[in-house]
Amino acid sequence: MNSSPAPAQNLPRVMTTPVAYSVPSHVATMNPKFTSTLWGISIGCEKAQPIVSNCRVSVTGVRAAADGSREVGFGNGFGVSREGHTCLILGTTKGVALNGNGTMVTERPFTGGAIDFRRATAPLTPKPMENAKTVVLVRHGLSSWNEEGRVQGSSDKSVLSDVGKLQAIRVRDSLSQLDFDRCFASPITRAKTSAELIWEGREKPLVYLDTLREANLHFLEGMLNSEAREQYPELFRSWREDPLNFNVNGVYPVVELWAKAKLAWEEILSAPGERLLVVTHKSILRAMLCTALGLGPDRFRGVDVHNAGVSTFTVNTRGEPMLASLNRTAHLHVDGVHYLD
Repeated sequence: MNSSPAPAQNLPRVMTTPVAYSVPSHVATMNPKFTSTLWGISIGCEKAQPIVSNCRVSVTGVRAAADGSREVGFGNGFGVSREGHTCLILGTTKGVALNGNGTMVTERPFTGGAIDFRRATAPLTPKPMENAKTVVLVRHGLSSWNEEGRVQGSSDKSVLSDVGKLQAIRVRDSLSQLDFDRCFASPITRAKTSAELIWEGREKPLVYLDTLREANLHFLEGMLNSEAREQYPELFRSWREDPLNFNVNGVYPVVELWAKAKLAWEEILSAPGERLLVVTHKSILRAMLCTALGLGPDRFRGVDVHNAGVSTFTVNTRGEPMLASLNRTAHLHVDGVHYLD
């Protein structure tokens, strides 16, 4: 069978672009229930069971076989069936396990992920690390000043809104299957409250870092964006369109962010453990993302991170980072989403 699979009816609408695939010799067996929590999606498929042969599995969609075929396998020995159509397809690499309640859990799901990224980026640490690390970066939930359209910066007068609190809880649920060794957060209230909600129920350290504070935007802070645009048109234009040269009374906030982001990376990566969580603000997150990828302050607005958006870096023992995911927000729109990296 070489065709593009059609969407199955009554299945979650969390699908990627259809792709052609071929049926290998592996077939599925019928068992009571299989629930996948792979690749950020939780899906229940009745009467389905994977065949596993020492491979990791990454699932990027839920599809029916185009010809209505009952049995389909793919990749390195992974297949499921569901009374007349396929439940899960795509992507395998190395190793998968079923836990006691029939949920498949992978250590690190991939869809043809990088085997090695040595020298792909510059090291974020002054010396090699004892072990590789995964760093999960989260922006705080929606704040009162986000809702009002005010310039926030380093001000501590903006607090997490009711919607923002619910978003933080959604982040917590989406990360609930990951074991973190430590959480780092900005001490500014809107990020601090988000971190406390996300970290609730965990016993390992929650650490506040000044290097994770948001950019200081001086007298612009607290102003409505519309007011700042009207009263300081050139300054506001520079902030939006020319961040490298944006300055307030001779202070360059975005340039300062880059220096602070590099220090934040060093502090975070010097911590013990293999998986670390960071909860902070949009501008410092942009700076951390860009510094990790070797981009300068002129590219400040080249990346975006939404409220409660989740991004992930893998950092090898040389301190070299690889961006694994950017600004994931499925957990804000779909119930039961669980990220496994």
